[in-house]
Amino acid sequence: MARRIELRHLSVRYGDLLAVQDVSMTIEPRSVTALIGPSGCGKSTMLRAMNRMLELIPSARVQGRVLLDGTNVYGRAVDPVRVRRSIGMVYQQPNPFPTMSIRDNVLAGVRLSDRRIGRDRADALVESSLRSTNLWEEVSRRLGEPATGLSGGQQRRLCIARAIAVEPEVLLLDEPCSALDPISTATIEGLIGRLREDRTVVIVTHNMQQAARVSERTAFFSTDGPGTPGRLVEYDDTATVFSNPRHQQTEDYITGRLG
Repeated sequence: MARRIELRHLSVRYGDLLAVQDVSMTIEPRSVTALIGPSGCGKSTMLRAMNRMLELIPSARVQGRVLLDGTNVYGRAVDPVRVRRSIGMVYQQPNPFPTMSIRDNVLAGVRLSDRRIGRDRADALVESSLRSTNLWEEVSRRLGEPATGLSGGQQRRLCIARAIAVEPEVLLLDEPCSALDPISTATIEGLIGRLREDRTVVIVTHNMQQAARVSERTAFFSTDGPGTPGRLVEYDDTATVFSNPRHQQTEDYITGRLG
């Protein structure tokens, strides 16, 4: 089941540095939301704040609330492991586990979640996850080989398969097509379209055309200059942001005059 995410007055600090300031936005279920903006404006930080990955950085501090269907994921009684299982994340650089086979990479998250899984169920899960990412036909005959032998685009899709194997309701993708060729990019964009059918998807991208192609809603982040925190400038339907933005700063960015 897809879930709604609400950010309420969310700010993030790294030590004394205020990285992102006072962000409030609602991300609807079964949709793709794109976060765009110049480097250093806090887009990736927002992703990590949504599923509590920032807690793994000692200097990071989060203020405000992240609500998942109304429940504050930073509540004292909320298990961060359960949060990360519900809100999965795939990083900008593909990171298949180098000592594991393709098959074991897909199952890694499931096993870390302490779910006991039999051989038949594991085989079915591997196949369904790889089919979901259009990777099954390419790797089905070499599931026992190291995942590092895959191409960059295949590794990216493998990491997405690993993420969806634990059945998250929300999937966060940090620049999922960075440094990929046009064919691999088109494959992953098609995959994003399918993922939104039963999940909430949030992507960070620097590709304006990609944001326009794959997302229903777009959030533009920026700063007021070097050393100032990232902030949410504009958040609206993607068609509106790209054709009739409310803020001059947004228009300057999407037309290439800024950033």
